[in-house]
Amino acid sequence: MKISIFERYLYLITPNFLLRKLLPFFDKFDFLKKTKKTQTPITFDLWYNQKVKGHCKQAYWPVHSTSRVFNPKNIYCGIETSPGYSQGNYIQAIGKIYIGDYTQIAPNVGIISANHELEDNRKHIVKDVKIGKYCWIGFGAVILPGVELGDYTIVGAGAIVTKSFKEGYCVLAGNPAKLVKRLNKAECIYHKSDNEYNGYIKNTDFEDFRKKNLNV
Repeated sequence: MKISIFERYLYLITPNFLLRKLLPFFDKFDFLKKTKKTQTPITFDLWYNQKVKGHCKQAYWPVHSTSRVFNPKNIYCGIETSPGYSQGNYIQAIGKIYIGDYTQIAPNVGIISANHELEDNRKHIVKDVKIGKYCWIGFGAVILPGVELGDYTIVGAGAIVTKSFKEGYCVLAGNPAKLVKRLNKAECIYHKSDNEYNGYIKNTDFEDFRKKNLNV
């Protein structure tokens, strides 16, 4: 969601305790109530720091004040997927990044879609990153350019993922990340929330938003 310069000024001069009480009653801010029971609840403080104070204000999903997101127009966030929601995330979208529905990202995770050339570090080698649905990227893991992970890929804490595991339904660990366990697809749960949001945007409105505003 975007707010105008006038709205930003109004929110800045209005005491926070009043905004906390009033905003949930407006349809524009229904995410404050309807995401409460989701994996990525949008709190007043997250919204205020981002959209009013201006931290990563171009991102269409909530981003923690300690996380950094570069080029959000190149990032596709599925339902309940907010790269940068956790503390200390570094999301670099020189290339395109696709993250599927209900995928969660732990603190201090890095997702990188471009690397420097070895012979000329002024230049980037750009490769898209694709992460499937219902994945879990553990604390401190790094996903490098060109990696594609299938649905239900679990990346262990501190893992450095340098190659693709497109089949999914597996657990990865180590540096470089290797397959350590396969999951039984029949036992994996495909849960859904009653109120589905792609960041601040209702899922029913997201496709139209994507076509008008994103490069993915």
